[in-house]
Parts: sequence; C-alpha cells; structure tokens
Amino acid sequence: MASFVDQVTLHLVAGHGGNGCVSVKREKFKPLAGPDGGKGGDGGDIVLVSDPQVTTLLNYHRSPHRKSQHGQPGQGDLKAGTAGAELILPVPVGTVVRDGDGEVLIDMDAPGMRLVVAPGGQGGLGNAALSSTKRKAPGFALLGTPGFQGDIFLELKTVADVALVGYPSAGKSSLIAAMSAAKPKIADYPFTTLHPNLGVVESGEIRYTIADVPGLIEGASEGKGLGLEFLRHVERCTALLHVLDCATLEPGRDPISDLDIILGELAAYPVPEGQKPLLEREQIIALNKVDVPDGNDLANLVKAELEERGYRVFEVSAVSRHGLRELSFALAALVVAEREAQNSEPVKERIVLRPRAVNAKDFVVKVEGGTYGNVYRVVGEKPERWVAQTDFVNEEAVGYLADRLARLGVEDELFKSGAVPGSTVIIGAGGGVVFDWEPTLSSAAELIVAPRGTDPRLDDNPRETNRSRRRNYLERMDAKAAARAELESEREAGVWRDDEGFAIQRDDETEDRD
Repeated sequence: MASFVDQVTLHLVAGHGGNGCVSVKREKFKPLAGPDGGKGGDGGDIVLVSDPQVTTLLNYHRSPHRKSQHGQPGQGDLKAGTAGAELILPVPVGTVVRDGDGEVLIDMDAPGMRLVVAPGGQGGLGNAALSSTKRKAPGFALLGTPGFQGDIFLELKTVADVALVGYPSAGKSSLIAAMSAAKPKIADYPFTTLHPNLGVVESGEIRYTIADVPGLIEGASEGKGLGLEFLRHVERCTALLHVLDCATLEPGRDPISDLDIILGELAAYPVPEGQKPLLEREQIIALNKVDVPDGNDLANLVKAELEERGYRVFEVSAVSRHGLRELSFALAALVVAEREAQNSEPVKERIVLRPRAVNAKDFVVKVEGGTYGNVYRVVGEKPERWVAQTDFVNEEAVGYLADRLARLGVEDELFKSGAVPGSTVIIGAGGGVVFDWEPTLSSAAELIVAPRGTDPRLDDNPRETNRSRRRNYLERMDAKAAARAELESEREAGVWRDDEGFAIQRDDETEDRD
C-alpha cells in the first residue's frame, strides 16, 4: 500500500432529491380543504474544505468512492421531506481541484476554503405547490432530480517556504534531517527519496517550512528521473536552496556543472499562470559535504565563481552541522521579508461571477438524421430537468410537462425546425427520453372536468365526428338488409312458414341513405 499520495481521483455520487407527495386533505367539518402534499427534501451536497490539520490524500486513495445522503420524500399535511446531510471532505491546504475534463475548479491555497464539487439533487414539489386556478387539486407531484455523479481529480501541491533542489545523493535529505525534526530515508545510493519530505525549522523566533523533493537529473524536463514529477511541491515556495555535492565520486561532475543543469531543468518547468517562475525567486546555494577534505577544497575553489554570479553561498555539512546555523538564519530572513511583503498587500476578496449571456437560450433543438426520418433532439437545462421530474405513469403529470414545454417555446421551435405531428423527439443528451410528438392542445375546461390523475388530451378515444357517425349508420343499415334477405331466402326454401300472416316484406321500400 502506498504511503505517500499526492494525486487522487474521487468518484462522487451526490444525494438524490426526494419525491413530492400527492395528498388531498380529508378531515371532518373541513370541506374543500384542498391538496396538502409536501415538498421532497433536497439531496446532500459533497463539499471540499481545506484543513490545515490534514497533510495527505492517502485516505482518499484508499476510499475513493464517496456518497452523500438522499433527500426524503414529502408527506401529507404540508410536511416537507428531510434534506440529506452534506458530506464534508477535508483536504490539505494547497490542493488543486480539477473536473473530469481537466479544467481547474479551484486552488485551495488558504485554510478554510470551501467548494461544492457535487451538488445534491433538487427535491420535487408536492401537489399543494402545483395547484392553480386550472388545477384545483392536482393528482400528481414532481419527482426529485438525481444528484451529481462523476469524477474529480485532486492534486496536492505542498505549501512550503523553502524548497531544496539538487542532484540525487547531493545530501538534501540529510540536510533537512539535520535542520528539522523530519526523518527521511537516507542512503548512499541515488533516488533514495521517492516522495517529498516536509520539515519545520526554527531560527530564533522565526519558524518556517522546508520541502525536499527527489533529485533532478539532466533531462528531467523530458521525463527522466523522479524529480520533475514532484516539482509541483515547490511551486508555492518563497526561495530555492540549491544543494550542491562537493564530494561526488562520479566522473565529469562538479558543483558548477550540476548547478547549470539544475537551472536548465527548473527553467523548463512551467508554473501555473499568475505565479512567479522558479528562477525568478530568491536563490541560495549550499555547498554540502565540506566535512570531507576533498569536498572542502572544491568548495573553496567554486565559492568565488558562484558569488560572482550573484548567489549567496554557504559551506555546510549535514554530518558535522557546520554552517547550518548561518544558513537557517539566512533562509529565515528571506521568509520574513516575503511574509512582510505579502502582509503589506491588501487581501482581495474572492468574488466568483457566473453571468448569463445576453443571447443565452433555455434550450436548443438539433435536427439529427434517422433511419425512418429526422430525429429532433431538445437539449437544455430546463427541459431536461422537467423530464427528470415527471412521473410518466401519471397522465396528468405528462400533461403538465407538455404545458411547461409549450410555454417555454419548445413546440414553436419544433415547428420552425420542420417537425410534424408524429415526429420523433428526444429530450436530453445521449439516450434521453423519446417521444412521438403531438402538438399540445390547451383548454381549461377539459382539465376542470377531468378526474385527478388523468388528462383527456391523452385519451385514445376522441369525440366521434359526423363522418364516423354516418359510416356507422350505413354499416347498421347494411347489416339489417342482409339479415332480412337471409330470412326471406329461408322462408322460400321451406325452412319455416309464416303461419301468423306476417310476411317478410322485401326490400322494395326505399330508405333514404343519403
């Protein structure tokens, strides 16, 4: 099992909204009480909160699936359903949140920041809220909408004051262990550090943090080694501390060439927009391992050249702790200066604006080709939400949906797009909901006389027309004439006799069939 995790994908399912209630109040001595169905409760949101007490994403790596509570359905007597409790997920300060498409949602670089990453579903209205002059006592209610379901990506970027960079086995882990209480893994082979280490240093009354990342090598910006993968942890640092190995045994290496290679890799690393490039930040050089005789001699040779380039150079040794006190105070001075500069600038209030475009439409009708003719797809937030709220088992609910879509202008847009009665209409992206479209007829009288839960506009037995009545009359007359002819033929054949004298009259009397 991994012990350090700085990238996690969360699979989130927010709570669904509760269904509305269909109820009509029936109580003694209270006639005409009317509908009293309550609203369903909203589903619980999933919220990310930056917490300074949280330092790792390991918990989410082990349990990436998170769900919030569903809203409860409404009840009679105007009782609303209970809303689902929101699920709060604490994350470390410095976490960058991205959506499934890779777009940055928020950079949680300050404690206490909140973000609703998975909004819960909306509770459906009860029939009490749906009553109107047209529908006195609706026999339906709206269903709750489903909550957000999808993935988000978390990326941890350590918030440190000073970052240690250098070649593998340059002594960065030993240096952070000597300056702080951190206890990283230390060995004499390259790439001992497999994940960033964070330590706290106290220099007098000043306290600051230092971060150690895996060593950089030539070609790290092209994917070689491990250092480039973890350079995100030094993006927020105030200063860079270059740790140069003065006692390396590898041929062709020296502190000057190591520094040039590291500077080239840092220059190739892109920082997020709005942040200062890494090479434009304060930089200090630490010539490490001067406790070795050859290392001390080499440090004395290169120190003057490095100072000519404008760097502050310190000769240090993590083993003998030589020069660590001076180095810690120099770093503290840089950190204090940066903090004072940040405090002098007024903190701007973070304002999030999501304006609606002037020409924004509630829906769009797209014409798609099909095997049996054109298919008309309606895409929009409102139509899709209304379809999700509709109980298609209830005719009155379907009629209410048709009225809402007509008021929104969906039918007018379908006519403009070339749709005719009987055309296939799909509401929603992907699979959606398929309808055989028939233009809506609106009439208050029909709805007033209809029983609850029904809609005469959806009746398959329409009113009989004059043409159909005439056709039925002619069919009955033809059946009577055929029956009389059959009886007459049987009498003539002797099957029966007319003893009473009631002869069957032949069809010589003309009937007005026009």
